[in-house]
Amino acid sequence: MNSGNATISDLLRMHSKPARAFAGLYAATCVLLAAYNVDRVENVWPMVVSVVVCIVAAFVLVAVERDPLPLGPALALMCTGAVSCGALFSVVPTGPTDRPVQLWTFGMSATVLVFMCIRGRTLLAWIGFILMVATSVGWAQATGAGAGYGLSVSLINAGPVLMGTVFAYTIRPLAGSIYRLRARSTQRIARESAAAALLDERDAQLARLDALARPMLALIASGEPLRDEDRMRCALLEAGLRDMLRAPALQDPAVVEAAQAARLRGVEVVMLDDKGMDDATPEVHRRVHRAVVDCLDEMWSGAVTVRVLPPGRHSLVTMLLRDHAEVRRIELDHSGSVLDRPLPAAVPLST
Repeated sequence: MNSGNATISDLLRMHSKPARAFAGLYAATCVLLAAYNVDRVENVWPMVVSVVVCIVAAFVLVAVERDPLPLGPALALMCTGAVSCGALFSVVPTGPTDRPVQLWTFGMSATVLVFMCIRGRTLLAWIGFILMVATSVGWAQATGAGAGYGLSVSLINAGPVLMGTVFAYTIRPLAGSIYRLRARSTQRIARESAAAALLDERDAQLARLDALARPMLALIASGEPLRDEDRMRCALLEAGLRDMLRAPALQDPAVVEAAQAARLRGVEVVMLDDKGMDDATPEVHRRVHRAVVDCLDEMWSGAVTVRVLPPGRHSLVTMLLRDHAEVRRIELDHSGSVLDRPLPAAVPLST
């Protein structure tokens, strides 16, 4: 879930499988109530209309995305009580009854109105409730039961809608705060993790630098004369440290070993990284490292310049191999594949 766009519907999981299961239970209840009262009606089809209207309204509530509920579906749901009750009133007996459950559409419609409040359409829910009450009063007045009877059987459903209204004006504003706090907490944890990773990387680099440079620095600080092999070790160490700083994308153990071996053979090795491999996949990294190792291994004299090009270039890596009069420029595309192009000796020796 994207916390930045989360709503009260997400908090209550209004679009989840359990919510759809609840809508299915609501639909089954409508059917059972209608079946229980089918013996009291003169014609079954208006009652079927009431059942269908209530069931469709329930599934619209859990199926329609966005918060608040879009205006079109909300206007349709607003009419649920008036339509379902009006259809039922056309066939049920008039006047007071010993089976109040025969007016089951009041409770089921009120449930829809409550969830309209939860979905952010409180005003339309109350308009729908007023329409339902007006339908009840009109039916009672027309059938001789009196407007008071119509009010008495419909106004008792104001309680659930009132609770939905309280929920809408107290809990809904808290949902945004909850998700904002969660987003800030996630960002804080991400920053702390990034800082910890940076510190770990710094410590690893310091440990590596200490292991590489400390013995030689201690030897130099001792004041003892340096032998030829010590000077060679200093040169190799300096070149390796330079590669670490200038070509981090090429700091693969196999590449480092091949570069050191080439330098021991007298090959001048220069490595540069202009960040073109920063977003490359591990497979591309492996191919590039393998190609660089192959080029370094075949050189016994001269110079090798390996450069990771900047992002957006046609090639990913170029390798310039210079051995006496022969000059070769090897290019690797963005998949790590090798394109070998011989160049004449007169071509400027640059990458």
